[in-house]
Amino acid sequence: MKFDLTRRAAIALVMALALLPTACAKHPTILATPTGKTRAETPLPEAGKRPPEATRIPATQRPYQIKGKTYYPIPSAHGFTESGLASWYGAKFHGRRTSNGEVYDMYAVSAAHKTLPMNTHLLVKNLENGKEITVRINDRGPFVRGRIIDLSYRAAQELGMVEQGLARVQITALGEAVRYVEDGRSGERFAAILDFEHGEFYVQVGAFTQQENARRLQQQLDTWGRSAVVKEYDHGGQIFYRVQVSAGDTMSGALRMERVMIEAGFPDAFVVAR
Repeated sequence: MKFDLTRRAAIALVMALALLPTACAKHPTILATPTGKTRAETPLPEAGKRPPEATRIPATQRPYQIKGKTYYPIPSAHGFTESGLASWYGAKFHGRRTSNGEVYDMYAVSAAHKTLPMNTHLLVKNLENGKEITVRINDRGPFVRGRIIDLSYRAAQELGMVEQGLARVQITALGEAVRYVEDGRSGERFAAILDFEHGEFYVQVGAFTQQENARRLQQQLDTWGRSAVVKEYDHGGQIFYRVQVSAGDTMSGALRMERVMIEAGFPDAFVVAR
């Protein structure tokens, strides 16, 4: 009897296994109801739609943070001029990578700036002795309050400021350097820069994750007679509300407004163009 029961059980198991593929194909068993978001519910980019603009911005043009402060590289150097303190950096950084991936050479003529586009050529004039030199931006800095440009050792030598360490200078953008190859020979030439002297300019004075805080600052600025707007910005899924003050239609006017807002208590104010 025991043998018969075992034999019957084995036969039943074989029959069940033989029927299993057909049964699963026609009526798949649902073991549990999904509780999370299904793949079909996940938003997908529309066919033929280009990726967000931020994904195509070169790494050296993206906002970056140093010691908790965010810096926003400007899209063009057209019409750019600035006066302030210059410093220089040498042996400690010689042979290290610069922000654009080059190897820093203290004996070459180059410079670092916090926001100008990489490869921008600048005319740097030492206001203390009248000496001038043309440098190319290939690094970021200096990150010391009050300093506007960090020069290579060689550039500082040419300007006669190595011993002092600091000098008051004026910098003026000349153009952007681009590589070219002609008849097997390569080199650099200046590229025409876009006209950013004229357009629609604003000075950003704050960015908030809470819209009500942005609106509160906007109202405060309005009471000061400053026309301000709140712009919504999606950064990696996090919504920010940016408060921007109207700064006119010229870059020079916008830079003046930037200085006004910095002196009014917004040390991180910066110019944006639309």
